Parts: sequence; C-alpha cells; structure tokens
Amino acid sequence: MWYLPIFQRFRQLLQPRRRLAIFEACLIGLVSALGAVLLKSGVGLLGAWRVQTSLLLPAWLVLPGIGLACGFLAGWLVERVAPETSGSGIPQVKAVLARIPIALDLRVAVVKLVGGILALGSGLALGREGPTVQLSAALAAQLSRWFPTSPDHRRQLIAAGAGAGLAAAFNTPIAGVLFVVEELLQDFSEFTLGTAILASFIGAVVSRVLGGRSLDLNLALTASKTDFFVQDIPFYLVLGVVAGLMGALFNRGIIASLTVYRRSLRFGLPARVALAGLVSGVIVALLPLAFRDNTGLREILITGEASWSIAAIAFISQFILTLVAYGSGVPGGLFAPALTLGAALGYLVGMGEHALLLPLGIATGLPITYALAGMGAFFTAVARVPMTGIVIVFEMTTDFNLVLPLMIGSVTSYLVAEKLAPGSLYDKLLAWNGIIIQKAAPVGGIMTNLTAKDVMQQQVETLDTEMPLDEVIQAFARSHHRGFPVVEESKLVGIVTQSDLLNIRDRNLANDTPLGEIMTTTPVTVTPIHTLSNVLYLLDRYQISRLPVVNGRKLVGIITRGDIIRAEADHLNGADATPRLRPVPSYIVYQTRSPSTGRGRLLVPVANPETAGILLQMAAAIARDRHYEIDCVQVMLIPRHSSPSETQVRTAKSRRLLRQAEVLAKKWQIPLHTQIRVTHDVAQAILETINEQHIDLILMGWKGNTSTPGRIFGNVVDTIIRQATCEVVLVKLGEIPKSPIPSPLFNSWLVPMAGGPNSQLAIKLLPALITLGNQPQIRLTQVFKPSELKPDMSISEQAIRHLMRRRKLSSSVVALPVQANSVAEGVINLVQTEGYDVVVLGASREGLLQQAIQGNIPEAIASGVESTVILVRGAINT
Repeated sequence: MWYLPIFQRFRQLLQPRRRLAIFEACLIGLVSALGAVLLKSGVGLLGAWRVQTSLLLPAWLVLPGIGLACGFLAGWLVERVAPETSGSGIPQVKAVLARIPIALDLRVAVVKLVGGILALGSGLALGREGPTVQLSAALAAQLSRWFPTSPDHRRQLIAAGAGAGLAAAFNTPIAGVLFVVEELLQDFSEFTLGTAILASFIGAVVSRVLGGRSLDLNLALTASKTDFFVQDIPFYLVLGVVAGLMGALFNRGIIASLTVYRRSLRFGLPARVALAGLVSGVIVALLPLAFRDNTGLREILITGEASWSIAAIAFISQFILTLVAYGSGVPGGLFAPALTLGAALGYLVGMGEHALLLPLGIATGLPITYALAGMGAFFTAVARVPMTGIVIVFEMTTDFNLVLPLMIGSVTSYLVAEKLAPGSLYDKLLAWNGIIIQKAAPVGGIMTNLTAKDVMQQQVETLDTEMPLDEVIQAFARSHHRGFPVVEESKLVGIVTQSDLLNIRDRNLANDTPLGEIMTTTPVTVTPIHTLSNVLYLLDRYQISRLPVVNGRKLVGIITRGDIIRAEADHLNGADATPRLRPVPSYIVYQTRSPSTGRGRLLVPVANPETAGILLQMAAAIARDRHYEIDCVQVMLIPRHSSPSETQVRTAKSRRLLRQAEVLAKKWQIPLHTQIRVTHDVAQAILETINEQHIDLILMGWKGNTSTPGRIFGNVVDTIIRQATCEVVLVKLGEIPKSPIPSPLFNSWLVPMAGGPNSQLAIKLLPALITLGNQPQIRLTQVFKPSELKPDMSISEQAIRHLMRRRKLSSSVVALPVQANSVAEGVINLVQTEGYDVVVLGASREGLLQQAIQGNIPEAIASGVESTVILVRGAINT
C-alpha cells in the first residue's frame, strides 16, 4: 500500500530522539508553570474569600462551615474520580518513576488541581507544593503519551515535570532540579539533568512572570536583616538537633495520623476530609487572627514581628493542624507546613539565644536568621533532602548570610532525624500503602542494563519472498512461531505473521501467491544496542510478540516477549533488586460454614444477580452428582491505594446474592459455604480461595466477549484458566429466562468430540447437567473435512456407551458427523441450523489460551453462537 512508507517515516519521527528533548522540556516547563499558577491563584482566591467572610460573619461558624463543605467536595471528587490524588502526590510520583503501576495522566492532573483548590483554600494546614509536583508530573506524563516515547525517556520527562512543578511553586529552579536527582529519580546522568534543568528554568520563569514571587512572602522585608556570628554556631547546632528531633516526630505523627483515620474512623474519604476541615476550622477560629492566613503567619515569623508566645503557638498549632489534615487523605502537601514549622522553631531558638547572651553583652544573631535557617533544617528533617533544603531557602531569599546557618542546621537535622527514624518519609508513605521500592544496585535494573544483543535469539527461522502461500501456511503449521522474518540475501525486507494470514482469508489468493505480496514490508525493528525497556515498549505499543534485530538492514537476530521474561527470571533467581508492588492478600469480611460431609469442593464465584441463579443451579447439579460441597464467593473490588483489611465496605447486596445459594443448597440438601472477599485483584482473590479451601472444581460465568487487548476471555478468566490447578468449568449463558427455572433452555445438547482427555471430562460432566432439562436430547459430533471419505466415529460411539452405562440416564443420545473446513465453522453452523440449546466443549489449558492461525477455537465457538456454551478444562497436576 502506497501510504505505508509515509506512515513508517512518520512513526520513526515520533521515536525518542535527543533533538526532541529541548522542545519537550520547554513544553513541560510551560504547562507545569501554568498548572502551578492556576493552583496558586485558585487557592489564593478561595482563601481570601474565606478570610474576608470570617471577618464579616462569626468566625466560629464560617471557618468550620467552609472547611466542612469544601473538604467534603474535595474528598468526594478524589474518591470518585481519581483516588491516586489523595495526599501529597509526591509519593505517587516517586512510585511511578520506580515503575510501579500507578495512574498519572490528565485525569489525575485535573482532579489534583480542583481538589487542591477546594481543600487548601478552605483553610486546611497543608501546602500546594506537593500537589503542584504531582499536577506537573501528570501533565508531563500525558504529554509523553501524546508524543510516543520509550519508558526510560518517559520517566525522565515525568521527573522533569515534577522538578518544574516544584520550581514553579517556589520560584526555585535549582531546588527543583536537586529534588529530582536527590529524591525522585536519583539519576545524575547528562540527559536527566539537561531536561530537568531546562524544564525547571522555564517553569520558574513563567511562574514568576504570571504568578509573582513564591509563597506570597514579602521577602524585601528581610533584606539586610540577616547576620551571622561565630558565637552563633553552637545555637545553630542546637537548632539542627531540635529540628531533627521534631522532624522525626513529625514523620511518625504523619503515619500515626493516617493509621488513626483509616482504622478508627472507618468511613469514606469525603467524610474524613470534611471532618478534618471542620476540626481545623474550629481550632483556627480559637486562635489569633493571624492564624487564619498561613502565608501571613509565615511572613510574621520571618520578619521578626512575632513574640515568643506567637511563635510557640504557631509551632504547636501548625503541628497539630497538619497531622489532622494530612491523615484524612486530603490532596495537600507537606512542604509549606514544614517550612512554617521550621520558621517557628528557628524563631524560638533565636529568641532563646538572644535571652541568654544579650545580658552578657555578647552580640547575637537576629531571630530572623534563625527562622530562615530553621525552615531549611526542618524541611530537611522531614523530606531527608539536605541539598534541596539548603538551596530552596537560599533561592527564595538570595541572601548569602544564610548559607552557613543553613548548612549547619540542615546537615545536623538530617543526621539526627536519620538516626532516630531512618528513611525517606515518602518511602514510608508508600510502604504504608503496601508499595515497597527497593533500591537497585545498578541504576535501572535489568531492563536498562541489558540490551537486545544480550538476550536475542541468533538462530532465526526465516522465509523467502518467493515462497508460495501454501508453503507459508505449512511453515506456520509445522512451527510454534507466530511470525517469520522475510529476507533477501540476509537483508530484512519484511515480516509475515498469523495476523497477515488472517487478513488475506477473504481475498481468495491462489496457493502459489508469493510471500512478497502479503508480507508486511515495513516491520518495526530494533538494533542490538536497544535496551530491554525500549524493546518492551515497542512490543507493547504496536501489540506485537517479536521484533527482528537488525544491524543496518542485515538481520542478526530476533527477540520475543519470552526472551525478556526468561532474562528477568534468570535475574530474579540471582538478586532481585527491581522495584515491585507488594501483593496484598484479599480479606474476608463475611463468611458462613456448613458441616464438611462431601467428597470434594466446588467453587462458584457470583457477581451478576441475573445469571447467578442459573450458575448456582448448574453447580448444585454437579455437586449432587459428585457428592461435593459448594463454596460460594462474592468478590468486592477496591482501589489499590486502599487496604483490603481496613477498607469499610457495604455487604448488604452481596449477602442477598449469597442467600440465593443458601436457599438452593438447602432445597437440594448440599453443604454450602459462603464468603465475601475484599481485594485489589478479582483473579487473585479467586485463586486464594481455591488454594485455601482445596477446591476440586470451579464453575464461573463468562459474558461472551472481552475488550482487553492480548486476552482471550479477559483478565480474570484467562488468569484462572492459566493458574488454577483444579478442574475449570466456564459457562457462557445464552438468553436468560425471566422465570427462575431454566429447564426450557437446556433440552438439546451438542458435544463436539476431538478425542482428547478434556472431551472425556465434558462427557463425564454431562449426566449431571442434563438433569436441568426436560427429556434432553444429546448429540455427539465430530467435525471432518469434506475431503475425508469415511469419518471415524469410534470416539463418539465409545462416549455413547459411557453415557448409557450411567444409571437413570434415559435421554436420547446420537452420534453424527458434520463436514466443515474448520471445527469452529462446523459447530457454529450446526448450532445455527438445528438450534441447540447448549454446547459442551472440552479443551486443555493451552487450547483455551493459545491463538492459532484460524483463531482460538473454543472462544470462537462461544462467541459465535447465541446458545449457552460450557467449556471444560481438566485439573492440572502440580
């Protein structure tokens, strides 16, 4: 096709190139600054209206009321639209940069912006700097999707966005870069520094032009008012020690606050944030007028206008208000509270030095200097980033008198805090949510340290452009490969895959059509020096399973997903240093037990009330025939940021669903056990139930189609088929009757026979299932190609003898062959012409999951007929 070369050139232009880095960094800096200015303006307008209203109306009514209303709206928005925006946002960004699968996109950016304005503008004692970092990182992540790039490059762009957000929030570009390399990415490579520096510079400049100076502090008031004397050094050491102690206590208080909210106040996020807004409003209404504006309070502290009592009240109240606010899950950050607490603490130490030394006639430093040095010291003790703590205050003040006080206080506080409570607060917040980031010895791990050359297959099966079509099909039939490179004189000229063969089925091509006419002439390729992360990115982006490795145009190897998986497995068998999401087990919130009198256990996951009744009747029929007990499980899915063991859920609807099973089991006198599980992953919860209850058979429904790329039956069903060791029965129901008795739908049964062991399993299951019908008719069939003259029906005849030996089986059973070009086509046509109610198929695990040239046979039959289809897979020996 004429447009393919043009498309290929355009696609290559979109690949990550160093020449695009400048444009991308500038764009990220610009959008980050715009996001920061919008957040700052929104918080400022809502906060100003709140303070003004509190002066006109009773503060004890206005402040708690605004906190309650805005807090509820912010919590509702976060919970319903983007739960990832809860909290500061910096831990989430750090997790994404560590390759943890947490959403970071435009949806997250919008919710963080609106939720942050509502929460922070309502007076909660948190800062907008953390939300700005997540907001900017989310915008950068969205841009990296619009401009396709490799995973490594995407991480650098997200990190640059985070740095630009911090730079725009504080107007401190150097601190933005340092925060990226010191805390988030911990990468000092040239490319990372280049993009972060440029994005942070653009973000700070645009923010300054549009939004004024950071934190709205009148720093001109502090000009020429700072000083430093040698005799001040012991007191700056004291400041560092106290800041380290209080910073460690603050971090532990944050974790404790989260735990109290989650475990003791077991209600939804909107109610928790509303409660925090209400409590904060009540406390602020009782404090002096200056405490209604956090920015004004910081200005009083760093300009020396506060008394020691105001500074002490500021430290105690801000400490408590921050814990109250952050534990609720409100979208707000900890940078600004840390700076305010540090300023109050430093101011108190400065006034203490003044009171001790001034009567002795010894010159002392001004409390202003201690307040500014305390900002850096306390910030360092909380965030554990001493370089960023020093630079951020210096850039905000541009006062060289502060350099030595900042260095003494920040380094001392870092050492003390790290000794008392080692580790970053953001790592602890992630660990509290079940996410563990382990430090890798080699930066980037196996995905960035190994290249395609290290894992590729050098012996490659290739095809020639002149090979006729019938030989190509034979080559696929003989091989397990799903694609072959096509070469001429060792040079890659194309690739042919099973998809190419599927696309030409309706073109009626002659068997001698040369391969050159049907192959893909512009395949996606990699070079030997491509890292595995880039290879995996290309495989995922273009939804392919293999990539030719070329040196110039010469084919030197091929790399598949399996090669990458084997490389990772080999690495894991050595030292696993890659970041990973710690699996969180499901949690049982409701359970009933019956006496264990059966010979085995049958599991029925129920979810849809419309289909649960029929599935339960099928399960009861099988259980009665085999003398099994029934386990009925209902799985409730919750967001990954919530803990299954701590999340409050409503089980009323689930219990009503389980009561259907209890009524049926009582009627048929079958032991029944029920449970409701809360989980992050439905398939994981079902597998846990299978292992814990020693399940022999699982019967589960399937809707008949899936929209999940790369899956046959869908994420949950494919996982169960692949990993469950017990017998699996998958049911796709046809038309669901309005009456609770489904017998009219189960009178005519079709069982295709292929001779494998799973076909025999289907036959063994049949006597139990046909009891649901009224004088059922059974047809066993084998599909033969039209070229076969005399079909062999011995398999079907043997199955009939087995069925007739079963006692009380009075059904009519016949065995008739059907001619068709494929099994799926023959079965589908037979069902459509003769109107069978149920089709029962036996298939192995591989048969259910593997894709052949003509498609997946069981899935094609189940999707191609309107009747009920039952798929049976035998137990797996482990």
